[in-house]
Amino acid sequence: MGIGMMVGQEFVVSEVVPHKGAMVLLDKILSVSEEELTAQVTITATTLFLNEKNYVPAWIGIEYMAQAVAAWAGVQRKKVGNDAKIGFLLGTRKYTCYGSKFFLDDVLNIHITRKYQESELAVFDCKISTNELLATAALNVYQPK
Repeated sequence: MGIGMMVGQEFVVSEVVPHKGAMVLLDKILSVSEEELTAQVTITATTLFLNEKNYVPAWIGIEYMAQAVAAWAGVQRKKVGNDAKIGFLLGTRKYTCYGSKFFLDDVLNIHITRKYQESELAVFDCKISTNELLATAALNVYQPK
């Protein structure tokens, strides 16, 4: 774990992301630091975007990554007494999937690392894994003041 990693301090996803109701796609935050966050999603029968063939298309992974970034930003704000704030996914580079779907009962770990930040713009390296790597990307994000 990275320096400053907080494990054991409970952060509720719905309290650190600006998403509401069914649009909160992450189940829980496993760990967080000044530069990183790991969240988890378990694909169940009630998972949003699960189709009739019992899988979630892998392109939804971009949203899982984006919500992990939002959760990281929300935790950073909450630590100084502020609420979660809306941000924007500007784009992604090199979204690579090593399969075309996430299957029912998969437990996905979404890990994000802040690589660069200048004022309101930031870049995060992201990955989704189970016991193997499923997807990677770099996300460009913007959070206005």
